[in-house]
Amino acid sequence: MPFLGQDWRSPGQSWVKTADGWKRFLDERSGSFVSDLSSYCNKEVYNKENLFNSLNYDVAAKKRKKDIMNSKTKTQYFHQEKWIYVHKGSTKERHGYCTLGEAFNRLDFSTAILDSRRFNYVVRLLELIAKSQLTSLSGIAQKNFMNILEKVVLKVLEDQQNIRLIRELLQTLYTSLCTLVQRVGKSVLVGNINMWVYRMETILHWQQQLNNIQITRPAFKGLTFTDLPLCLQLNIMQRLSDGRDLVSLGQVAPDLHVLSEDRLLWKKLCQYHFSERQIRKRLILSDKGQLDWKKMYFKLIRCYPRKEQYGDTLQLCKHCHILSWKGTDHPCTANNPESCSVSLSPQDFINLFKF
Repeated sequence: MPFLGQDWRSPGQSWVKTADGWKRFLDERSGSFVSDLSSYCNKEVYNKENLFNSLNYDVAAKKRKKDIMNSKTKTQYFHQEKWIYVHKGSTKERHGYCTLGEAFNRLDFSTAILDSRRFNYVVRLLELIAKSQLTSLSGIAQKNFMNILEKVVLKVLEDQQNIRLIRELLQTLYTSLCTLVQRVGKSVLVGNINMWVYRMETILHWQQQLNNIQITRPAFKGLTFTDLPLCLQLNIMQRLSDGRDLVSLGQVAPDLHVLSEDRLLWKKLCQYHFSERQIRKRLILSDKGQLDWKKMYFKLIRCYPRKEQYGDTLQLCKHCHILSWKGTDHPCTANNPESCSVSLSPQDFINLFKF
């Protein structure tokens, strides 16, 4: 370190030789150091604030993106391909593993309900899921389930068709939810319990709307069903696959009631839905000693599942294990893809995912 009196001056600093000059020099250097340190600290604080703001911005952006995707109940999830690969031998570790929820999200049920050939199929599938498979769905799949159900209800309210079918679906779902909500703490439903209570209230509201439907008679003064010849009326009634529809039709007019009690009509209905072995086990005789086919039908449906028939169904390609709606193109390598397709009932569809 230089001694007092040594010339430390730089150009313009000849006064540093003396003690007073040296003191003055140190004061200036100290002030400069403090000024540089203060500037450096301010710069560091500025950089940290910028970094913090940047991180906050990224977090906020991610949160907004997540809110857009998840917070809205009516958000729909669309996929480019309308088919899905399914293989019973798949596992979580192997390519091709598929869940019921994933298939439910991918197979475009929102569009299928607008097709009259697929409507009953989708409703039956919703009913089966509501009975026992609701907890097998992921959170997104459960949300889509409720979104599709809402579309179904709105369609029925607008068209005033299939009212009883949807009433039964809503009642099945409400009963299942009552059982599941009571098991709070066992993680049986994805999401907040208050959200599911709100959905149950929505279901009750839908049921009330369906009960309040007043079917208006069309202002048509031409030929009606009862104006047709009896043979044509019977022919049309034979095409009804649900005995409850026959009973409802018989309540419209006295003449239709007589036709709805026709033994041959109920016999064909029993033979359509049930096997001969099932029928033989549930024989019921009338007071006249004849087989009471009407009573047998309603007894049989309590014991056995009825035959299901749909205009259009989901199909599984046995060659490439791809599940899709009929007529949907998928990357099949078979020479004749149509010969490899197998129609699936709603129950068959669910059974695919019971590994």
